[in-house]
Amino acid sequence: MKRISLIAITLFAALSANAQNSPWTLQDCISYALEHNISIKRQDLAAKQAEVELESARMSRLPGVSASASQNFSFGRGLSADNTYVNTNTASTGFSLGTSANLFSGFRTEETIRLRALDLESANVNLLRAKNDISMNVAAAYVQILYDMEVLGVAERQVGIDSMQVERLAEMLSNGKASAVELSQQKATMEQSRYTLTQAENRLSLDLLTLSQLLELPSPEGFSIAPVGDMEPRLLENPEDIFRQALGIRPEIRYEELMLDSYDSQIKIAKSAYYPSLSLSGGIGSNYYTTKGISAPSFAEQLRNNFSQYVGLSLSVPIFNKFSTRNSVRIAEIGRTAQELQLQNAKNTLYKEIQQAYYNAVAARSRFNSSFQAARAAAESFDMVQAKYENGKASITEFNESKNAALKSESDLAQARCELYYQAELLDFYKGIAF
Repeated sequence: MKRISLIAITLFAALSANAQNSPWTLQDCISYALEHNISIKRQDLAAKQAEVELESARMSRLPGVSASASQNFSFGRGLSADNTYVNTNTASTGFSLGTSANLFSGFRTEETIRLRALDLESANVNLLRAKNDISMNVAAAYVQILYDMEVLGVAERQVGIDSMQVERLAEMLSNGKASAVELSQQKATMEQSRYTLTQAENRLSLDLLTLSQLLELPSPEGFSIAPVGDMEPRLLENPEDIFRQALGIRPEIRYEELMLDSYDSQIKIAKSAYYPSLSLSGGIGSNYYTTKGISAPSFAEQLRNNFSQYVGLSLSVPIFNKFSTRNSVRIAEIGRTAQELQLQNAKNTLYKEIQQAYYNAVAARSRFNSSFQAARAAAESFDMVQAKYENGKASITEFNESKNAALKSESDLAQARCELYYQAELLDFYKGIAF
């Protein structure tokens, strides 16, 4: 049995390792984060707690039932059955079963149930908001890694070009067609390119660590992401249209609307204290008595003879409570007015976020178009300079300057592409389209 368990554990570990070594897509990362993030788990527990509180509010409409039993002993002087005081010992046993029900409390119970239902919906909306926040954070970290990978590729190509030129100059030096100074300069350039490559590798490693921590992975070892298939520019929708769509689906707006509704219930609950309250109660009971030195009927006979029932109505009418109810209503109304401002502020904030994302996307698209043309021109220029350099018609300095310009323009193009991709995806996310 132990051997089977060991094999199962080993197999599970191997499968987990293989899963982590495989590149993660953006959807993989978001799904894993939503399942394992601690903040989301805590918010899910808050929603479950709100569900229990709603059930408790609903159950408060049911009558309460209680049973009791008592046993008393009396020693010394006491009142006897013939209404005289004598020194004797007595004992009594009592049983009772009672119930009570709230018939009317100024609609407090109904509004409390409605308030708890709003609390439950608010908790679920907060859960959705937490998931949205995690999704946005994961997507931003993912796109940053995509850019790091692009930059790393550029740095690797730069090292490759410099290494080839070092080998070429070394061969030319041996044939007397290049100077030692030119070879030394190119070696220095190659080492600088390797330093840039090391920086790019370190930046990629740190950003992979950041994303792995967002996903609550135990270690970033073996963790990598898959490139996005399509990162080309696309049409951008008007921010006003996106805002109108977002108003009906964004959880931060729905949460503030629910809070406004909850203040309506709180006002009604506070006003319920103006109304009288009516309750119904009823019960049954019986007693058994014994007195030392006096014979008494049997236990069963006394319980039967002393059996009693009662039913009662209780009406409570508020007259004056030092303006406590009035002030409670006023406080709730002030809270509602403040919540109206909070709702409007949330809408304004949402519009600003959408507007910011839109203009960021517009700027990124402009940079992408410009950098695309610049990268193509720089690449063509580098091809010509490289051909001239290999034919001895350009210096090593001209070659390196052209190469660096081409690689920089390629890096700028990658940055603009990643930024445009993220901002466009963010605008879709505001419309309810998942990353």
